[in-house]
Amino acid sequence: MNPLPPPGLLNVMPDRLSTFCLAVLRAAGADAASAEACQASVMHGSLHGVDSHGVRLLPHYVEGLRGGRLNGAPRLRFERRAAAAGIMHGDHAQGALPTYAAAEEACAMAVEAGVGAVGIRDSSHFGPAGAYAIRIAERGKVGLVFGNSDAFVRLHEGAARFHGTNPIAMAAPAPGGDPWLFDMATSAIPFNRVLLCASTGRPLPEAVASDVAGRDTHAPEAVEMLAPLGGAFGYKGAGLAGMAEILAAVLTGGGLSRDLLAMGGPDFSTPRGLGAFVLALDPAAFVGAEAMARAIARYLVALRASPAVEGGRVMAPGDREWAERDRRNRQGVPLDPDTAAAFRRLAGETGAALPFDD
Repeated sequence: MNPLPPPGLLNVMPDRLSTFCLAVLRAAGADAASAEACQASVMHGSLHGVDSHGVRLLPHYVEGLRGGRLNGAPRLRFERRAAAAGIMHGDHAQGALPTYAAAEEACAMAVEAGVGAVGIRDSSHFGPAGAYAIRIAERGKVGLVFGNSDAFVRLHEGAARFHGTNPIAMAAPAPGGDPWLFDMATSAIPFNRVLLCASTGRPLPEAVASDVAGRDTHAPEAVEMLAPLGGAFGYKGAGLAGMAEILAAVLTGGGLSRDLLAMGGPDFSTPRGLGAFVLALDPAAFVGAEAMARAIARYLVALRASPAVEGGRVMAPGDREWAERDRRNRQGVPLDPDTAAAFRRLAGETGAALPFDD
């Protein structure tokens, strides 16, 4: 029997969540490939504890499909422009499908050329960047993923929105276990975490979000913009956001954060034209696959054995996510009250069976 979830949260088993997501996306107009890719990305978020980019995004994607922002039956086109570089034309798909496709193309080029780089154009919000980096690592390559989004993050010492949350993710294969995984927003937190705090009644941490004047706020309802990663040293987060902006938008021909339509609407009929960037590196072209496997194994053993402060625990990037995945596969995925309410509405509109017992 599943343990009781925290007050206000429902625990839902992953298989029921996956089935519900697929049914709702198909009913909203997504073709089979688009629905499967979107479901895989949001389930990655929810299973690995990245709830801000998990199944709570399902109602948002449904609204985009219904309104016309998202093309439910896109015709992707990959344009190889050099031995190790190309552009994936996303045809305004929900972002998971073109990004997974770009990851596969990058891996194929990396086998031939040692590296493979794919810029993505005419896409949309792709959810958790780590999902695509992991796909590359599962192919035995080192994967990096960059994205941009509409402006919601101030610059260091700034008082206006400029960058998006502009995620960066990297994954590297590790022998006999899960990949090394790092997935971050270049803002102090993603905006979806603000919404999650609002739904669960929790205050925001220190120095992660600002009000209309750029002042720090703990109240989710007062948030006008997010702070860049780094607190007093926020120029570092702002610089990383700029790096993602250059790779995902400037290099690909995508829209700059400040020019993109707002993710949350009110316009859900106009495609947003987001860009992204995917890079795959084949260890065989560098130190060699076997040598890299030995080296990363030694690195991870040393990292996890590094002394911790009293009461602390040193973890490799990804360790928390893998532990959370295993726990949630056993005990279920927690749903916040707003997401549960949205699922009830979607079930009523589409006829899909609710993934939890009401």
